Amino acid sequence: MDNFMSLSIAAKSCNEAFARSVVAAFATPLNPTVDEINDIKTAVSEAVTNCIVHAYSKDESGIICIDARLDGNTIHIAISDKGVGIEDIIKARQPFYTTKGGDDERSGLGFTVMETFMDSLTVAPNGDKGVVVTMSKAINTEN
Repeated sequence: MDNFMSLSIAAKSCNEAFARSVVAAFATPLNPTVDEINDIKTAVSEAVTNCIVHAYSKDESGIICIDARLDGNTIHIAISDKGVGIEDIIKARQPFYTTKGGDDERSGLGFTVMETFMDSLTVAPNGDKGVVVTMSKAINTEN
């Protein structure tokens, strides 16, 4: 491991942009392209938004933990919560599946987006409560 960081934020929608900017800034020693930075920011944004909307149902007292590490040319990111958890992770990872409907207008594409922009994605229970989303992306592999 070359470097690591940890960040804990309140489950407030205003912190989503902060979280994605922090992780993107942390990745800069890998000299990512603009597209690679945007991929990371998009995936982090989706994971944090899932915590806010689904894990804590917009209860701003919840805490979202973000851990990232640089290992060679790869960034590894873990985003975790201690919210309500996911009853069926396999089902939840299917495109267009959402537990929110009506006025929330959720598309059910959060995990699909994360998987598209990152090289790997795992979703697992976080102990007795919550979920941990772990994703990785190799940076600058074409140069």
